Amino acid sequence: MDFNDFTHRLINVRDGAEYLGCSVPTFWRRVADGTIPPAIKIGGMSRWRLSDIEAVIAKADAQRHAA
Repeated sequence: MDFNDFTHRLINVRDGAEYLGCSVPTFWRRVADGTIPPAIKIGGMSRWRLSDIEAVIAKADAQRHAA
């Protein structure tokens, strides 16, 4: 694994919300409605791959240009 490849970095809910420019409750609502994939659970922690969050952005961008 290349530890310099930040796309596979795991981020927490606060970092994910900040990355998307939304609140933590909104981030959780997007997880609940399927817009954001479910968390990777490690012990009691919830983490997301940065690449998964970037894919959510890319999908929304593609839909915006398709409309």
